[in-house]
Amino acid sequence: MQAFQLLAQTGPAALQRIDLPEPTPGPGQVVVRVRATSLNYRDQMVADGRYGRVPLPLVPLSDGAGEIAALGAGVSRWQVGDRVAGTFFQGWATGSFQRSALATALGGALPGMLAEYVTLHEGGVVTIPDHLDFIQAATLPCAGLTAWHALVVAGNISAADTVLLLGTGGVSLFALQIAKMHGARAIILSRSDDKLTQAKALGADDTINYQRVPDWEKEVYRLTGKAGVDQVVEVGGAGTLKRSLRCLATGGQIHLVGGVSGFSGEVPLLDIINKMAILRGIYVGSTEMFTAMNHAFGRHRLKPVVDRVFDFANAAAAYKYQLSGAHFGKVVIQL
Repeated sequence: MQAFQLLAQTGPAALQRIDLPEPTPGPGQVVVRVRATSLNYRDQMVADGRYGRVPLPLVPLSDGAGEIAALGAGVSRWQVGDRVAGTFFQGWATGSFQRSALATALGGALPGMLAEYVTLHEGGVVTIPDHLDFIQAATLPCAGLTAWHALVVAGNISAADTVLLLGTGGVSLFALQIAKMHGARAIILSRSDDKLTQAKALGADDTINYQRVPDWEKEVYRLTGKAGVDQVVEVGGAGTLKRSLRCLATGGQIHLVGGVSGFSGEVPLLDIINKMAILRGIYVGSTEMFTAMNHAFGRHRLKPVVDRVFDFANAAAAYKYQLSGAHFGKVVIQL
């Protein structure tokens, strides 16, 4: 079979297309014929070494969807041909997060999805919604589930909430769609008027171009009648956290899911105390959460936002395109 491996953590240039033996499932495993994979910012960090050391050579990418091609001994919950997506954490089925799950993350601790066939644990795949094709379903395991975990599982979102979203990447747009699914008000930031127009079409109630409005936290405060927002899906990290706190209502929540601008910086403790703010880290989610999200997406016929699809041979170009920041939504590689 064909696969890509990351030979060094020096960026997309270190990707190499190779031939590997087609896998055979062991007991309790399934082989998935991968039809599409999607990129997350985490994959860029793995590629260039900012995510820490990973076992090399590594088949990258945590996210992918396809159909089951073979069953290992003892597998009874799946049939050949079932349409599935892999779970980011192969070892987080339910309950609270345990550190042992870190050793089961695809495209990092374990080989990922950028291959024609992959072997996964039978509990590490979920049925994908009937209304989605493989390209759309491939965007769900990390970005979709991260947004769901933040707003629904941890944030208990309601129609009374106002949510602030930073940017128009995969997590932010899933969060926008989930917020509107629950009747909440959504404010979204971007430096691109074209992207803000597209966000409006997805249901965003208010948009802010942060290049034209550099003090965007003041504009958020104005838009909310000085009440502040109830939830922030924080993808910026060190460069935006202080401003996100200034936007927050008393007792509001910040879900820290990424660090595009960095992961270290001053923590504004006084702001957290004065607003009695809840600041929590969100690291994707469990299989149980993934299954619940897919049921909800199926009922509401929610379709992920896919910006551009690259073919398998152009995997490195997909990395470079995502890194450019030109995308609105998800970047997908089709096999």
